[in-house]
Amino acid sequence: MQLEQGTVLGRCDDLVSTFHAIPYAAPPVGMLRFEPPAPATPWVGERDCTVAGAVAPQAPSRLRVVMGDFTAPQSEDCLTLTIWTPSGGKRSKPVLAWLHGGAFLTGGGGIDIYSGETLAREGDVVVVGINYRLGALGFLHYPGVTNGNMGLLDQKAALEWIQKNIANFGGDPALVTLCGQSAGAASIAHLLTMKAEPRFRRCILQSAPLGLEALPPQDATTNAEVFFRELGVEPGAADFRQQLNAATASEIVAAQNATMIKRAQDLRLKPGEQYLPFRPVSDGAILPLDNAAAFDAAAARRDVLIGTTREEYGSFFAFDPQIQSLTSVPLPESLVRRLKGRRPGGTAADLLGDYISEKAFFAPSLRWAEQAAAAGRRAFVYSFDWQSPGRRLGACHCLELPFVFGTWNAFSRAPMLADADIGRAQKIGASMRAAWLGFVTHGDPSVAEIPRWPAFGSASPEIMLIGELFEAVNAPRFN
Repeated sequence: MQLEQGTVLGRCDDLVSTFHAIPYAAPPVGMLRFEPPAPATPWVGERDCTVAGAVAPQAPSRLRVVMGDFTAPQSEDCLTLTIWTPSGGKRSKPVLAWLHGGAFLTGGGGIDIYSGETLAREGDVVVVGINYRLGALGFLHYPGVTNGNMGLLDQKAALEWIQKNIANFGGDPALVTLCGQSAGAASIAHLLTMKAEPRFRRCILQSAPLGLEALPPQDATTNAEVFFRELGVEPGAADFRQQLNAATASEIVAAQNATMIKRAQDLRLKPGEQYLPFRPVSDGAILPLDNAAAFDAAAARRDVLIGTTREEYGSFFAFDPQIQSLTSVPLPESLVRRLKGRRPGGTAADLLGDYISEKAFFAPSLRWAEQAAAAGRRAFVYSFDWQSPGRRLGACHCLELPFVFGTWNAFSRAPMLADADIGRAQKIGASMRAAWLGFVTHGDPSVAEIPRWPAFGSASPEIMLIGELFEAVNAPRFN
């Protein structure tokens, strides 16, 4: 495949060609560390893109106890794409660009659990997995050093690369749908608040923590100061920037993990509360200062397919002994009564998880859909209710991923799928993928497998429950 940068060599399996680790920006190393992404350097000769590339430097995922773990090389030279493109079919294919989750700390766009091969084959679409900088390397904010949004600028640069190059892979740059889960879905919301927002036609937001706003710059600066102390560098030193650039990636990851622990202690978090010191920052330059108002405006800019799992916080709480030992819910009694009405017999941990899931995920996702519909956009909402058989996880965070990607083998050791009827789950997943691909292709998830998926609106606030069956129901109320 000939690109403007040079020639890439991929591999073809069962009529889907895969190209791994294509650079969309220069490696952010040396003097480019903590800088906005720079243009990728052209190469001479043929670049071997048959082997998966590196993910951004990271610690093991907090959710490996639910999703299972993955292995991949790590490197700061990680600003790359993986592309899956099917043979034959339409000449100019719709494009699905994927932003992975992982709390802005972990994950990768081209790892096996996010393989786009099945989606590409079933939908005759081009799928693109995007790597971006994570943790302190992607979201450190300190005046005069970095503004804290390098990871978002990486994503924007990747989307610009797609606009310029995806036609070489059979994709139509005018038909790009940007899809993300968790931190990846939140990233889409943030990208849409930028003054110079990237180009894409539609968006899919899976389990977007829209209730988690961007960090105020003063808080992000405090986090950076703690990080510098943990790393052993002095901001006032004449050679500060040299010290920062000389630190190894593993030292940076260790310092960011220590910073997370220290900041949680400083803030005296209550049971169930979490704090992410490295995430997008409302700096007033790249992202607006008023994040909540910016999200309301951003929802009006694209048609959207948006939803959550029923028990987003099941993933976090099931293995937390402090939460599981609660005998009462630390919330007002009127709120506890409402939560009990939706989950009769629920434990204190169940009810607290439901409340945080509503506050951080589902209620703000419904608001996004409401704002989109009010602006004349098409909005489709779902709640993924299929239940994990194991360890009180329920329909936990990340559970929908194997259904959407069809990567059952890659998830074969995932605790969240232990003892599941995989044959039945695969059938549900096939219908989900058809709906997702219907939205990517023609803007509507109503397909033969799910013939009636109503658009969301104030006059008809219906959502799709996805479980053993697909059922359109009225959206719940949270007040």
